[in-house]
Amino acid sequence: VYLGKKFLSVLRSIQGDDNLQSMIVGTVMRKVKSRTWKKQRYFRLQEDCMTIWYKSKKAGNTHSTFSVSDVEVVREGHQSEVLLSIADEFPPDRCFTLVFRGRRGNLDLVAESAEEAQSWIKGMRKLIENLENMGQKEKLDQWICDWFNKADKNKDGRMNFKEVQDLLKMMNVDMNEHHALRLFTMADKSRSGTLEDDEFVQFYKMLTQREDVLKVFQEYSSDGQKLSVQDLEEFLRHEQLESEGSQQRALELIDQYEPSETAKMLHAMSIDGFLMYLVSPDGSIFNPRHQSVYQDMTQPLSHYFISSSHNTYLLEDQLRGQSSVEGYIRALKRGCRCVEVDCWDGANGEPIVYHGHTFTSKILFKDVITAVGKYAFKVSQYPVILSIENHCSVEQQRTIAHHLSHILGDKLLRTTLDGHIADGLPSPEELKGKILLKGKKIGGLEASLNGAAEESIAGEVSDEDEVADIDEDHPHGDSMRRKGKRLSKELSDCVVYCKSVRFHSFKQSRLHSKFYEISSFTESKARKLIREAGADFVHGLRTDSSNFNPQDMWNVGCQIVALNFQKAGVEMDLNDGLFSHNGRCGYVLKPEFMRSCQRKFEPDNPQDREGYRPVNLSIQAISGQQLPKVNIKEDSIVDPLVRVEIHGVPADQAKQETRYIDNNGFNPIWYETLQFTVHVPQLALVRFVVEDYDKTSKNDFVGQYTLPLSCIQQGYRHIHLLSKDGTSISPSSLFVRVRITDVA
Repeated sequence: VYLGKKFLSVLRSIQGDDNLQSMIVGTVMRKVKSRTWKKQRYFRLQEDCMTIWYKSKKAGNTHSTFSVSDVEVVREGHQSEVLLSIADEFPPDRCFTLVFRGRRGNLDLVAESAEEAQSWIKGMRKLIENLENMGQKEKLDQWICDWFNKADKNKDGRMNFKEVQDLLKMMNVDMNEHHALRLFTMADKSRSGTLEDDEFVQFYKMLTQREDVLKVFQEYSSDGQKLSVQDLEEFLRHEQLESEGSQQRALELIDQYEPSETAKMLHAMSIDGFLMYLVSPDGSIFNPRHQSVYQDMTQPLSHYFISSSHNTYLLEDQLRGQSSVEGYIRALKRGCRCVEVDCWDGANGEPIVYHGHTFTSKILFKDVITAVGKYAFKVSQYPVILSIENHCSVEQQRTIAHHLSHILGDKLLRTTLDGHIADGLPSPEELKGKILLKGKKIGGLEASLNGAAEESIAGEVSDEDEVADIDEDHPHGDSMRRKGKRLSKELSDCVVYCKSVRFHSFKQSRLHSKFYEISSFTESKARKLIREAGADFVHGLRTDSSNFNPQDMWNVGCQIVALNFQKAGVEMDLNDGLFSHNGRCGYVLKPEFMRSCQRKFEPDNPQDREGYRPVNLSIQAISGQQLPKVNIKEDSIVDPLVRVEIHGVPADQAKQETRYIDNNGFNPIWYETLQFTVHVPQLALVRFVVEDYDKTSKNDFVGQYTLPLSCIQQGYRHIHLLSKDGTSISPSSLFVRVRITDVA
């Protein structure tokens, strides 16, 4: 790894850009939080072209910074609720929004002129694009450059030994002074007592030398210096279990990851190339072939797990949190395919969305639908389900139907696909680009297609049907129950394949339920049904909501397990893990034994299933790389341990952890093997967690990564860790060796 002239030339070309030059000089802009909170801040791009610095215009105030890599996208004009609220005060050509990754709030800004706004919009977009286009090697160069800038406190372009010692603490390295001085002296070729460009790179290279990777490299290298095509082919076949076309594959990997042109000409891979391969997507634990849609998408809708959000409109807690259209945008951009809309009567005949009978703020229904229409198919073309919780009067229900039809247009599914009643649900493939409404319906699908309710203005729905959801979510909601008995025909007609009905029993469902009917359960009722009739639960179309462990519901085939996307934690880690494959399209095909009515599956007794084939999962935790500091105390260094958790059917629920390593978050070494038996691998999720050990209190979370067992690549693999928010904390990673074998 070297701080190459290549990266510096990229830096110079960026700095030659007029927009970026303007950003480096700095600009005064208004930071806007609400219609009444608009304060001037001085913003500028730092010389590293990676950090935005800003502070109040008042002297003496502390400054703040954020990284360009934290920004996901730049929205131009009045494209946030906050900026829309001040649209009468500031024109759209002066306004823009920085949207951050994860759950961090947006930054809404108003520039002094349209020209200044354009400089920041175009400049930020160029920086984001440049970051996205960086190769693995350039990212490492960038990482080194960042550390150099952090360590070079007096900004003289060189580092003395004191600065190096401070750097080691920042990097989570606990190294005694003698060893640090030895590395410093070895790198200081000019004997100047400081490290400059290439000397710092040499120091960094000695610091980051991967003995664990070198050990594997030398095991397969014929001469200890390089891997020939045959050496690499043997490694791929024997260790990575990639037997198909392994010679061609070896040549491709050399061509893609080997930095030395000389080695490439010799069809060989150096240790640097080998490391580049291992930290790349090809060397990741997640199978890159599963990053695109690879499953059969032509099965009925009920044959899929569907990524689903509960209380989608909330950004915070359910009692006093802020309701926001941004909640829908964030959920849809994460691949969510079922969002909840809690509708109530609003002022001026306009329905509103909020968490009823709480202090959460309110937003207009039409604004929610506008956002859904705009963002529904940005990341996935497969259908979106709008789950309407209807508490409105008949008059405002008609307004809801009007907004759905006029705002969504052809995207809203208004009738069956071919105009006829089929004998089952259509597939995600057939419903591409369509938005489906889930809610109450007057009568059945047959009646609405035959025009039986043509003259009706509003219809009665039975007490039982109408209060199904209300009973569950609002046990004391008598007034709502009385208010909500009548349903407008216009809104009823918008419901096609997802008619909400009250659940009575599995027996009644088998005998009388229609394919387009869907039942919802609260967590407590779902758990009771799982205990009483787990096997019966597996067939049918159902939903569930709130943040509990979703795995128990998936185990019994629940399609729509709705989670609070705004709440980070193990539950959302599992949800992100399950839907991380199949192109992150929001639909994951259930295992075959859950789709066939002829096959019986009981989660509590997996060994009774036809085709039962348990596996042994062996994970050797080898090392960690550049784990982030979690304690803000300057002298604190992480004491990391690795925990591996299996989430699946009850017999598969298990966790094991390594010992902790004292004071080393930079390159801890474990070489510990954790073993698991997995009875239903098709449903198992594997969660890797790194924690900072604390003997006096609860361990601190460092990072995690969750994926389906079916997506794991075997062999020597890197696991690229994620934050609590599910965002990348590159270059933090784990290095592991994985083996999956049939139980003898």
